[in-house]
Amino acid sequence: MHKRTLLRALVSAGLASASRRLMADSRSLRIGLTPVILADQVAFLSRWGRYLSERTECEVSFVARETYQGILELLSSGQIDVAWICGYPFVRFESELTLLNVPLYLGNPTYQAYLIRPKSGPAVVKDWGDLRGKVLAYSDPLSNSGWLVAQAQLALAGVGPRELRRSFFAHGHRNVAEAVSARLANAGAIDGYVWETMRQKNMNAALQTEIVWKSEAFGFPPLVTKLGALHPRKETLQKTLMAMADDEAGRGLLRALNLTGFTDGAPAMFDTLRRQARAVPESGVSS
Repeated sequence: MHKRTLLRALVSAGLASASRRLMADSRSLRIGLTPVILADQVAFLSRWGRYLSERTECEVSFVARETYQGILELLSSGQIDVAWICGYPFVRFESELTLLNVPLYLGNPTYQAYLIRPKSGPAVVKDWGDLRGKVLAYSDPLSNSGWLVAQAQLALAGVGPRELRRSFFAHGHRNVAEAVSARLANAGAIDGYVWETMRQKNMNAALQTEIVWKSEAFGFPPLVTKLGALHPRKETLQKTLMAMADDEAGRGLLRALNLTGFTDGAPAMFDTLRRQARAVPESGVSS
C-alpha cells in the first residue's frame, strides 16, 4: 500500500508539474527571426508583438539573431516556439520542421532572387559568367537567394568557386546591398523582396545598385515550428497572422513589411527551391 501511495503521489506531482509548464507555455509565445529591413526594427517589433499579443491572448515576443543557423538552434533547443526562416533551411531540414504560415508578397507566396551590381561606373558584371575573377557578396550560408541560387547559377555559367577573386558572407540581405553599393563587391546575391523593399523605402544601398538578373519564383521564406512541438496558441497565432489583412492595424503592420498578408503553408510551395537544392551538391538536400 505504501508503494502504491508513493507511486500515485509521484504521478500526481508529475502531472501537476506538466500542467504548470503547459500553463506557463500558454502565457508566452516567442518568434525568432533574422534582422528585418526596417530602420526602426525595435519599435516595429514592439508594435507587432503588442498586436499579436492582444489577439492571441498570450505575450508574443520576438528574438533576433544574425543568422538562420542561430535561429534554428534556438528552435531546436526550445528557446523559441516559431522561427521565420528561409525556404532553403526549410527544405534542408524538412523532416524536423512543420510549416505554420507563408507571407504573401504582392499577393503571392513567392519571391525572386536577384544578382545586383553597383549602379554607377563601368558595368563589369552583366551576368553570372562575368563573375570570374570578381568579388561576390553572399548573405547567409542557409539563404536561398543569398547563397544557394548563386551556386546553381555559377555552375550553369561554368564558373567554379575558386575562379572568383573572392567571396564573403555579409550576414543579411541589407548588408549585401550595402557592400555592393560601397564597391566592396562587384556583385551581390540578394533576396529580391528585400531589395525592392529597400528601394521603396529610398534606402541608399538599393538606390545605388541595380539588378543584373532575376530568378524564377520560389516559395517565400516561411514561418515554421519544430516538428511535434505542441504550443497551445500555435493555431491561434496562425489564424491571427492570416487575419492581419482584415483590419486596419494589421494592414498597417503589413505595409511596413511590404507584405500583403499571410497564408497557411504547403510543402509544394517550395518545389522549385527543392529541385534547385538537389542540383547543388553542397546543399545538403538529397535527391
